[in-house]
Amino acid sequence: MLPTPPANLPDKDLDDNVPPPEPAHRKPLSSAALATVLAALSMIGPFSIDAYLPAFPNIQATLHATPLEVQQSLTFYMLAFAGMVLWHGALSDAFGRRNVILVSLAMFAIGTLGCAAAHTVHYLWVFRVMQGVSAGAGVVVGRAIIRDVCEDAAAARLLSLVTMIFSIAPAIAPILGGWIVTLFDWRAIFLSLLAYSTLLFIFCYRRLPETLPPEKRHPFNPRFLMRNYGDVLRSPLFHLKTGVVALNFAGLFIYISAAPIFLPEQLHLGASQFAWLFIPSVGGVFLGALAANRIAGKMTFARQIGIGFCFLLSASTINLLYHIFQPPALPWTVLPLGFYTFGMSVVAPGATLLALDLFPHIRGTVASVQSFAVTLLGAIVAGVIAPVLSHSALWLAAGQMAFSASALALWLTSRYYRRMLAR
Repeated sequence: MLPTPPANLPDKDLDDNVPPPEPAHRKPLSSAALATVLAALSMIGPFSIDAYLPAFPNIQATLHATPLEVQQSLTFYMLAFAGMVLWHGALSDAFGRRNVILVSLAMFAIGTLGCAAAHTVHYLWVFRVMQGVSAGAGVVVGRAIIRDVCEDAAAARLLSLVTMIFSIAPAIAPILGGWIVTLFDWRAIFLSLLAYSTLLFIFCYRRLPETLPPEKRHPFNPRFLMRNYGDVLRSPLFHLKTGVVALNFAGLFIYISAAPIFLPEQLHLGASQFAWLFIPSVGGVFLGALAANRIAGKMTFARQIGIGFCFLLSASTINLLYHIFQPPALPWTVLPLGFYTFGMSVVAPGATLLALDLFPHIRGTVASVQSFAVTLLGAIVAGVIAPVLSHSALWLAAGQMAFSASALALWLTSRYYRRMLAR
């Protein structure tokens, strides 16, 4: 029998859920400040992906690489990201949230410096793997921190607030990357990431609280870890709820990973014009997270997720129908993405928290497996699906429709399965 999620607790103000007092050199952060730093940590991933997409032709010319070799630098990053996020949460359950974040930031800075200094595409692959190994700590451990300090509606509000702030990254990253590669070269993009991660390390070292006290930590040994991972992976409800988030994200990521080919080929846009794709997408993420923040605690997660799917399916259906009858054109080709990402951001907080609450005693491990599923699917999309579909706006729209419809099927199945367990 699966563990039953805890009953809803009385809603609390976010300021009542900040961590306990830290040592004198680390004053406790307010809820808004905690959300900001967690969002900044989560931004490392999108910055590492989106900022260098406009520089692909420049990297190809400088390193004498083929387009596929440069594309694989993204695939290797995503595979490393997916593999390591399985461990970030377990490490934080054993050694503390703050320690894992600090070590990961240091490793990311070293990998980023290596990317900036790479003189062949193969060296770039190696250091992109190092970036991928460390970049996921902020997302995974951040979710565990939120659940450490908040319950139910308060956790949903804080998670959606983090998403709102975090959504800035995918919007500005390709724009900044396009400007930087136009004014300087692609290496300056990685040097900017190095400065960002260094400043973030300094702030986290001085101010980030530890939310998991030593008495609540678990031993880091193979038998204990395998039992925890086994419990999570044997849970049908976990796979169903996590699949909802992963598939919805894949419907967006197929466009992001196809952008270096799709935008120049289909929409005739240059490196400095990637904002046409990213601003509508990220605008939807921001507004959807804002809506999720406002409705948290005012309706059930099931109803909130249902509303989100209305936007997801409407947007993907309109996108597909338009490209069946019309050629790709601005702004109509990118406009549905704003409504799609709005629905995605309304669905994600509830589905994420429902999965975390299946195993409240090992939330770090659960967050790791969640992120692994999302990122592994993203790696498959970037390395296999997007290269095949990126030459056709119609096929990209069909791919997005398939992902969103599959996510809905998983959500409906999880509802049915949960009712069967309750009998």
